[in-house]
Amino acid sequence: MSFIFFENYTEGWGTFFRIKEILCHKESKYQKIEIFESWDHGKVMVIDGAVMFTEKDEFTYHEMIVHVPMFSHPNPERILVIGGGDGGTVREILKHDTVKEVLLVEIDEVVIELAEKYFPQTTCELKNPKTKILVRDGIEFLKECQEAYFDLIIVDSTDPVGPAVGLFESDFYNACYRALKDDGILNVQSGSPYFQKDLIEKVKNTISMIFPIARVYIAGVPMYGGLWSFTIGSKKYDPKMGPVREDYKITSNLKYYNYDIHRGAFALPNYLRKGV
Repeated sequence: MSFIFFENYTEGWGTFFRIKEILCHKESKYQKIEIFESWDHGKVMVIDGAVMFTEKDEFTYHEMIVHVPMFSHPNPERILVIGGGDGGTVREILKHDTVKEVLLVEIDEVVIELAEKYFPQTTCELKNPKTKILVRDGIEFLKECQEAYFDLIIVDSTDPVGPAVGLFESDFYNACYRALKDDGILNVQSGSPYFQKDLIEKVKNTISMIFPIARVYIAGVPMYGGLWSFTIGSKKYDPKMGPVREDYKITSNLKYYNYDIHRGAFALPNYLRKGV
């Protein structure tokens, strides 16, 4: 017997999945996590009623949150990931031979445990010797971590609710700036251009007050209802200028990202460009 799972973005619009089976329903001390087997998108992870990713199209989000900032830096060696307990962001980072260390800081160990059980295609690099996993609050970690240590910080968080609220505030972005090297890059997921335009403007404006270069770019992410935005803060390199290095060994095996997509992602529609 199947049923329909709805995620409403507004009272009048949303997306739905036809579900074959509930594989897991678990409450951690932070959030409710569910794993479904869908008819069209494979397994789906849902946190507090919001779709995090699906097997079928997770590559769209993970490739774009990673490879745009990675190819904007000439030699990214030490990478910090805040959130991203599903492992997809770590997987994409480790496709780059420049990387010496990836530190994944995830507040909810249950997310990691369930992802390892149900989504081996995203967690495949969590056991890589270059990967270190720290289960703790990313905000608190950044207050204490070594200054000017990371080349790149990626914030792969949920929306600004619950434990993720502080990941969208100026104190957090200042802490990221302190933890980055002199040519470091910060990249954050910043929500839907259609339904969270105010959030995008807030994130862009806040990052602009801290980093000399701040850019918004977009990608098509079907599981999130269409376009999705990311906001970069950079100390030196302008990602809008395009990749600063090329590695076709990586890009020839990707499903979404390529160098033309990289450049084109910064071409924003007028309704969004006016605010950011």
